[in-house]
Amino acid sequence: QVQLVESGGGLVQAGGSLRLSCAASGRTFSSYAMSWFRQAPGKEREFVAGINWSGRYTYYVDSVKGRFTISRDNAKNTVYLQMNSLKPEDTAVYYCAAGGILHSDKRDYDYWGQGTQVTVSS
Repeated sequence: QVQLVESGGGLVQAGGSLRLSCAASGRTFSSYAMSWFRQAPGKEREFVAGINWSGRYTYYVDSVKGRFTISRDNAKNTVYLQMNSLKPEDTAVYYCAAGGILHSDKRDYDYWGQGTQVTVSS
């Protein structure tokens, strides 16, 4: 069992930066692939970025490549999402998720956090 708690969301102007954190409970954190998803009002939850269990492999949706960076610290049971050059279209609730494999399909993830709101003003 893994419990996930996100933090770091907020209101920022376009072009600004935020760093999201996702703290996990449980001793098996390092065995999970971790990903960030987001959901804007009226839209489906979409994959944003993912990282494999060791941190060696990462994967990003095209719209955030070059702007967002996912990382993890297995000693601290935490995964991060550094978001730079934010745009109004990045506005959404951001969720972290834990799963067995690194994949963009939300159905492959077993555990989810409660989400943190990111709002980017123009």
